Amino acid sequence: MPPVLAWFRSDLRIHDNTALAAAARRGPVIAVFLRATAQWRRHGHGANKLDFWQRGVAALGEALAGLNIPLLHRDIDDFRHAPAALLALAREHGVGELHFNREYPLDEQRRDAAVEAAFAQAGLAATGHHDAVAFAPGELLTGKGDFYGVFTPFAKAWHRQLSAERLALRDTPAPQAPLSLAADPLPAQPALEDTPVAASRWPAGEEAAADCLARFLRFRIRHYARQRDFPCICGTSELSPYLALGMLSHRQCLQAVLAENHGALAEGNAGLSAWVNELVWREFYQHVAVGFPRVCRHRAFQPHTEQLAWRNDEAGFAAWCQGRTGYPIVDAAMRQLTRTGWMHNRLRMISAMFLAKHLLIDWRRGEAFFLRHLVDGEFGANNGGWQWAASTGTDAAPYFRIFNPTTQAQRFDPEGAFIAEFVPELSKISARQRHDPPHAVRQHLGYPLPIVDHKAARQRALDAFKSLKTV
Repeated sequence: MPPVLAWFRSDLRIHDNTALAAAARRGPVIAVFLRATAQWRRHGHGANKLDFWQRGVAALGEALAGLNIPLLHRDIDDFRHAPAALLALAREHGVGELHFNREYPLDEQRRDAAVEAAFAQAGLAATGHHDAVAFAPGELLTGKGDFYGVFTPFAKAWHRQLSAERLALRDTPAPQAPLSLAADPLPAQPALEDTPVAASRWPAGEEAAADCLARFLRFRIRHYARQRDFPCICGTSELSPYLALGMLSHRQCLQAVLAENHGALAEGNAGLSAWVNELVWREFYQHVAVGFPRVCRHRAFQPHTEQLAWRNDEAGFAAWCQGRTGYPIVDAAMRQLTRTGWMHNRLRMISAMFLAKHLLIDWRRGEAFFLRHLVDGEFGANNGGWQWAASTGTDAAPYFRIFNPTTQAQRFDPEGAFIAEFVPELSKISARQRHDPPHAVRQHLGYPLPIVDHKAARQRALDAFKSLKTV
């Protein structure tokens, strides 16, 4: 029986992996990982994501070794080189077929289609599996047969059509007979532009992902609905890096919820159902990438918003990036991002809306900055979140919804504890003053004045959006 090639990408796990399970049913498995560092950098991924990816591949290799599956490594500069690299491996090792799990951004779709075409031309089978989503893009459509552009009806259709079969975990392959082929050593990480966050902050691999999920289920999930918006509380799952690179599957998460919530996903404990909603959001954005490919081309989901006259404010953008805007909650959020490689979701909304609305700076610049620093940087969620904040996307916040950073801080960081942690120059003043320190206090502490007045900035944004033609 000829060996079968299993191509790993952002699905770095051996458990509940559709492509790996399918490959193992067809014959002895050889695994391959194509590292496309130059392409990933062009896509905007920075040191934190690339380092986490590298460590995840190392953990995957160890897990595969336990199944006697050798993991081979190949470097390519561009996705266009994937078909040739995979065909060369197939011919070298007498491979009969290839299995992989699909990815949905436009460049990844094109890469996979080119691989399938090349294998078909060579008389070999290449099978892509829909593993990262419960429903393949195009399976859930509106009554008119269109892709959903609004989340709520998508979520309703998702829950209504979900079946036990779609949630069933894929079989983990049993150890196979050892092959004569040895695994490749893990290639050294290419030089990174920045120093990544400490590996201890984000341990990589399936075991680390399972530990994180277990802690969330034990200590946080039942309070998730009440606590997830408070950045000073460890109230979120912090599973997004593991989901982004497939060290954990959505099915594993949903099965855990079913076990905790008496077999329900949309009802029962409010924390459990709220977290499921976030998992559905992740899937929604994958469908959007396929149904509305313009979002993969740096375009707004709502075309009329491309008329917006974004401001060229380099000083304002630099202050935002550095966490020196004079708005403590925004500055704390940005410093959390650059220090830890992650940002609390409530703060992602606040800081993104500040850039796009208060400073009226093109949301795409903020999207790119986030992707460069986020360890969980993933196109769909990052793009969708930024377009929501900028009122250019699906389910976009109405253009007149413009968060007041000070009142947001007072509501979600009432004691200023989070601000004190990440803006330490404000840690020794009273909690009441941390949200908006008086002028004299700012001068004494060396903390900047607000770079923009909220009321004036709000009006400027309203005027810019009102001027748009919607036809």
